[in-house]
Amino acid sequence: MSQSVPSPRPQRVVLAAVFLFALAACGEGAGDASRPAPARTIAAADAAPPPVALKDVLETAPTHVVGISYPPGLARYPGLAAHAQRYAEQARQHVADAVRQRANDPSRAPYELSLEFKLKHESPQLVVLAVDGSSYTGGAHGTPMIQRWVWLPPENRLLTAAELFPEDDSWQAISASVREQLRNAVAQRMDADRVPPAERAAAVRDAVALIDGGTEARADDFAVFEPVMSADGKISALRFVFPPYQVGTYADGMHTVELPAAQLVGMVNPTYRRLFEAA
Repeated sequence: MSQSVPSPRPQRVVLAAVFLFALAACGEGAGDASRPAPARTIAAADAAPPPVALKDVLETAPTHVVGISYPPGLARYPGLAAHAQRYAEQARQHVADAVRQRANDPSRAPYELSLEFKLKHESPQLVVLAVDGSSYTGGAHGTPMIQRWVWLPPENRLLTAAELFPEDDSWQAISASVREQLRNAVAQRMDADRVPPAERAAAVRDAVALIDGGTEARADDFAVFEPVMSADGKISALRFVFPPYQVGTYADGMHTVELPAAQLVGMVNPTYRRLFEAA
């Protein structure tokens, strides 16, 4: 498990939960992730969308700074590019709205938006797009902007966590495994920090409560994920990504947990088992 703190402005207080939640629908890409969508065959795939004109953005003004970058090649997947563009436009609009609403005070720091999209994997069967960045619209620190999209080129559509694991029992098992890794990480951190026993029990209790609250046995809590690919182009593991606040404090940063394909493949929707290494 790895963790980082992706905020360019440490020590700012964030009122971010509402904004991130509002963008979740764009990131997931299809309705209620807790309701597994039926698998569709290539014959029933969405029609190819029209091309999307992606342009990097660099906008500076006394009141705001916006930087958005897209990777070369993303336009080859118009439907996926449209998801990225819509995510960026919503984030940019949020900053623009905040600029209009705040008091005209030249001494205040400009609001900021920084988004970097990256293609993490490309193959005829699977494309993985990531965005990492931050938004600042006041307070002591920025809002981390973290999202992942898994795209099926033959069908011109997203693959969601809910569709990948359609059975409720699967989420019970995934939740238990992820919680175990996160709790172990908490214990290791306490050991490394040499937290006194008198303080440790309360600190662990608080940390476990945050972990459990953000990893309930439902697709929504695991909607941000990315495949880890093997050398032969198969999925060797799934990496679940948890932005700050979902399973810890802001200071804890982003958390990731990897579960190996061998553990997951038996629970995967049969339509997609061919994508996994142990299938």
